[in-house]
Amino acid sequence: MESSDRTPNPSDADAALPDSPGNGPDASPAPEHSPAEQPAEACSAGAASSSSEHTDADAAPTSDDAPTGDDAPAGPAAATGGAPAGVAFPRQPYSFVRRGDRLSPKRQKAWDEHAGEWVLDIPRVMTDTSVDPGYRLDREAVFGRVAPVVVEVGSGLGEAIVAHAAAHPELDHLAVEVYKPGVADLLMKAAQAGVTNVRVAQANAPEVLEHMLEPGSVHELWVFFPDPWHKTRHHKRRLVSPGFAELAARVLEPGGLWRLATDWQEYAVVMREVLDGADADFENVHPGPLADDEHPDAGWAPRWEGRILTSFERKATEAGRIPRDLTYRRR
Repeated sequence: MESSDRTPNPSDADAALPDSPGNGPDASPAPEHSPAEQPAEACSAGAASSSSEHTDADAAPTSDDAPTGDDAPAGPAAATGGAPAGVAFPRQPYSFVRRGDRLSPKRQKAWDEHAGEWVLDIPRVMTDTSVDPGYRLDREAVFGRVAPVVVEVGSGLGEAIVAHAAAHPELDHLAVEVYKPGVADLLMKAAQAGVTNVRVAQANAPEVLEHMLEPGSVHELWVFFPDPWHKTRHHKRRLVSPGFAELAARVLEPGGLWRLATDWQEYAVVMREVLDGADADFENVHPGPLADDEHPDAGWAPRWEGRILTSFERKATEAGRIPRDLTYRRR
């Protein structure tokens, strides 16, 4: 859910190409801001996976101009500007910067025991978080049944989605998260809770919504505490954008809910403006006057009881940041 390891890139340059994913050291505090995924400016800027403080201090020293690290192309891909021959490299920046993938012994054990069954084997085309445009999720094959699906973009350490899966065995759950230690923690929690209705897509969220999921196949979509990318030059990396709203509208079933939360007031206002601007596809379940500097508490949804209180949200509140909730229904 939240993901902090997706911290703003230290480079001041404007990104022409996606930066390298790479979601935090493993025996460290839970990432705080949802690394989710690549924004869609055509999906304008970023969302899946864990949480973090909104600072540049911990950011991996990657360039804004090209992918590096685990997602850096090699061989023929490198010779063609980052993409395999015949494949165009995406021109929009990712909303996450993935850092270390080293696992602690407990997380490694959970990964070894459960990743083969619960982490999807997704065909890639360029980076290790990409999704082959021809790939479609076979829900019956993956979950062993066809049931309503809840998708969480940026599941972080898995607290919210595992708790919901345990409380709602009649629903299937798909966590979209690129941070391997976070995924391993989710697997550990799922095993401890005895849930079998959770699967993980370790992939860039906009590509999951654009290619992997069938139109109208999602019952609920969650985006909780995505990286706010609070510096103006990084706003292009934000996940919640008009382009991403189009992808959300594509996958949500009629009447399906999109639940959002952030502890960054300015980003909360932007989220609402984006979704209100997509009124042909979405209606605000809790309409009201739009918040402004004089009335910052106006126009938000009540805190959803299904969004459990995480250590990240507790720390955000202690730091004086007020979480804001939004809920929209697909028309």
